[in-house]
This record gives sequence, structure tokens and C-alpha cells, in this order.
Amino acid sequence: MEAEAVLFGIQSAQQAAVFPIIIESDSKEVVDLSLKKKISKTEIEWNIAEIQANLENQNVSSLSYVPRSCNSIAHSIAKITLVSLGQAEAALNAHYYDQTCPQAEKIILDAVRNASMHDPKVPARILRMFFHDCFIRGCDASVLLDSTPQNKAEKDGPPNISVRSFYVIDDAKAELEKACPHTVSCADIIAIAARDVVTMSGGPYWNVLKGRKDGRVSKASETRSLPAPTFNVTQLIQSFAQRGLGVQDLVALSGGHTLGFSHCSSFEARLRNFSSLLDIDPSMDLDFAEKLRSKCPKPNKDRNAGQFLDSTSSAFDNNYYKQLTVGKGVFGSDQSLFGDFRTKWIVESFAIDQGLFFKEFVNSMVKLGNVSIIENGEVRLKCGVVN
Repeated sequence: MEAEAVLFGIQSAQQAAVFPIIIESDSKEVVDLSLKKKISKTEIEWNIAEIQANLENQNVSSLSYVPRSCNSIAHSIAKITLVSLGQAEAALNAHYYDQTCPQAEKIILDAVRNASMHDPKVPARILRMFFHDCFIRGCDASVLLDSTPQNKAEKDGPPNISVRSFYVIDDAKAELEKACPHTVSCADIIAIAARDVVTMSGGPYWNVLKGRKDGRVSKASETRSLPAPTFNVTQLIQSFAQRGLGVQDLVALSGGHTLGFSHCSSFEARLRNFSSLLDIDPSMDLDFAEKLRSKCPKPNKDRNAGQFLDSTSSAFDNNYYKQLTVGKGVFGSDQSLFGDFRTKWIVESFAIDQGLFFKEFVNSMVKLGNVSIIENGEVRLKCGVVN
């Protein structure tokens, strides 16, 4: 419990951009374990390992032991904070539409299933849409807003050009407006659709918390803050921490790439002239690199050329992690997860145990779905425009 409290304190401070971060704990055991370099893989050590990974971040200045008698005020503040957080999360509810639109989830599933039958790329695009929406302003469907002459919106930002499939959400929304006018938010449609594409592809099912409101602001310039495929682990940890997500969330949510596809532009820098001394990224399997080079020749006239991020691209499974362990990650950011001690052991755990991956992926998806919930939003009538 104390390890969870320490981790929560670190993540909360990072999300609120309160630096430097100085953590005090009245559990000498937690402090001693966290300051050790060795990482155990016992169940209790998941939180300890994540604390260690955060301590590697230069913004976390120290973790020290302080007797409970010296930090009673901090305990009181923590209790108040936890109560407030509980009230905030209570705004989202798995049964939110049970009375007002009981058929909502079926309508969304039908739209997603129909689109996926005609276009096998839909599942990966919907899952990516959810990530990209939540990472910018929280899960507020800002990624769905259309650009105007006065404003270039998120969906037209470089990272979202290939997301497409926005029509799937629009189709679901149109049917929902017929059945339950002005009731189901576009943000909730994305969250439910993301769950549906995972389950349809053989992945886990979970109850999506609902009750989000749609935002009114969308700026293409803000998509620059999305994690890039060239990021190293330190950059990834920092990016996820800004959203209140930890190292375990980072590795689990990266598993969403099991359904992904990438165009050559996102990874071709790893294939040629990687550095002044090396032509190919040394963390990449050489045979795999040659395969990718043949798919992404220079010059390349095929704009659609690229590579699936997982050899079982239509199935939601743990094959993504297995590929990382043998140097077959497509993105540099993905392969870096296996090359850094802070994340390597989690990759190995998920590669061995698909059930564990599914469990942690669900936990992290629920956590991501709770990022920056807005209270003063609206329920859009059409997902592409504000009311």
C-alpha cells in the first residue's frame, strides 16, 4: 500500500508539473527497496520497480525515509486528495447510459463491426484514435473536430493524417442520435469503440467507464506532444508521466501496436545511415532490417509502403513483445523498451504470459480513459463540429 502511495505521489507531481520532486515515506522497507538497483519480479515489486524507473528521471530529486510522527500533515493531505480523486472518477460510470440509452454499446459495436468487415485497417486505426485523443487534452473527442478556415484541428496534424476511419465514429453517432438524441458523447463512442476493436481481434473485454463530455478546442499544433516513434525510454517515461501514467502503463499500452501498421517514413532512419559508424540500427535484427529495406527502397515511389508492427497483425495478442525480444520491433521507440532495464523485464513478462499482458492492458486502458476528464464540455450533435 505504501509503495502505491509513493508511486501515486510521483505520478501526480509529474502530471501537475511540480518540479523538483522530493518524496518522503514512513516505510523504510519501501525506501530501501526503491533505492536498490536490483529489480525483483515478485508481485509486490511491480510498484517498487516503477518507483525505481521514475527515480531515474532527472526531475525526481530524492526519496527518503521519514518517521510517521514527522509527516502526519502529509498523510492528512493525502487522504483529502484521495477522496477528491474518488469523487472525480465517480463522474464516470460503467452504467452511465443504462437508463438514457441502453442500446448505446450495441449500436457502436454494430458500426465498428460493419466497418471492420469492409476495411481490415479499422481496428488499428480506432485504437490509435483513442490513444491520440486522450494524450492531447484528455479523452474529449478533440481528435474528431474538423478544421475550419480559422483553425487547423488535431485530425489534420501530422501524427493523425494516417488515423483516418473517423467515419466509423460518425456513423455510430448518427445512429445514436436517432435512437437517443443528444445523449451519448463522441468521447464515449471512441472509448467504447476502442474496447470493441480489441475484443473483436481476440483481446480482452472490459466494462468501459462512461460519462465523458466532448471538448470544444482542437489544435493541430498540440499533436507535437504525442510520443514519437523515435523516442527513447526516458522520453517515453516523461511523456506518459505528464498524463499520470507510469512505466507499467507505458509498456502495456505500447502493446496496442499488436494491431498496428506503419509507413516507411516512421522507421526508415533505422535502416540506412543510422549513425556515422553504423548503417543499420544495431538493436534491429539484421535479417529483419534487410526485409524492411526491400519494402522501403530508396527512392520509394509507393506512398503506401510500410510494415505491420506485429507479425500477427489482425490478432490482438502478445506477439508484439515476443518480436521485441528478438530485435524485430519496427519503431525505434518500441525496440528501446527491450533495451532499457526499466522496461525490459516488463516486456519479457508480457512476452511469456499473454494473460498478464491482457490484465495490465485493461488496467492501463481504464487509467488512460480517466485522463483529464472535463466537466464543462458538451454532447456534440455531430462529432466533427461543436454545437
